[in-house]
Amino acid sequence: MSRLHLIPLGINLKFIPKRKMFFVFSCVIVIASIFLFLSKGLNYGIDFRGGIMIEVKTQGPANIRAMRETLSGLGLGEVALQEFGAPDTVLIRVQRQPGGDQAQDPAVQKVKAALGANVDYRRTETVGPKISDELFWSGVQAVLFAIIAIMIYIWFRFEWQFGIGAIVALSHDVITTIGLFALFQFEFNLSTVAAVLTIAGYSINDTVVVYDRVRENLRKYKTLPFTDLLNKSINETLSRTVITSVTTLLALFALYFLGGEVIRDFSFAMIWGVLIGTYSSICVAVPLLLYLSVNRGTGASKTQIEATE
Repeated sequence: MSRLHLIPLGINLKFIPKRKMFFVFSCVIVIASIFLFLSKGLNYGIDFRGGIMIEVKTQGPANIRAMRETLSGLGLGEVALQEFGAPDTVLIRVQRQPGGDQAQDPAVQKVKAALGANVDYRRTETVGPKISDELFWSGVQAVLFAIIAIMIYIWFRFEWQFGIGAIVALSHDVITTIGLFALFQFEFNLSTVAAVLTIAGYSINDTVVVYDRVRENLRKYKTLPFTDLLNKSINETLSRTVITSVTTLLALFALYFLGGEVIRDFSFAMIWGVLIGTYSSICVAVPLLLYLSVNRGTGASKTQIEATE
């Protein structure tokens, strides 16, 4: 019985010779992402802006459209509703009202009066500006610390050149993900920060797999031109990379279409992260090694070198 191969055995696609095209494309989307972030900004959720969050349970499936129309006419500013885990459970988010903490309670009472007594109010939370600011900077620090820790890990496992390549590719993935959220104005909250951290982990995992093969081939092929060696390493790991990405995407598409509004933005960020992470591992991280003066004797003993020559 033959095994399924998404990528034909012995394939030899020319990735490294097309590196300039990949670099130009990556520079364009990174610059565009930074421009979108600076010009449009992010649609920060209540986690980062502060506001009111109310969870209600209705009698039977909730008519979210009718509830949204009712609450939008209260003059409370931005009001967002989404199904929360079940058809009869709704999460209502109202932007923070001007006037300090004392202005939030009247807004809650307006919402309750508009919805009436036919709904069960499960919880009501108010996120203040101080807490939201702390959450924002905690999210930024989490991403930065993760990137620094990954760079140190790659540096010790390989060489500093590999660490630089990995961090450039990783930063590329994080920046373009933020740019995507700025473009479509999806809500950026703590769940999105979790998605960004997950994308970083997925991307670096792909990169390490290809870098491992590069290191092995550096030991085996001492006279093979470095460009051909890198291209060979990518092609040898391409089947594994594609299979991993496809199986991950199958799960993420199921979450995106069937998981409901609560995790839709998270799922969308993860889908983009898998796609851009796979691309950057192959088309950014590895080609960068050509310009970083990698030692051709990386990880090889004298006996191994003599045996391959």
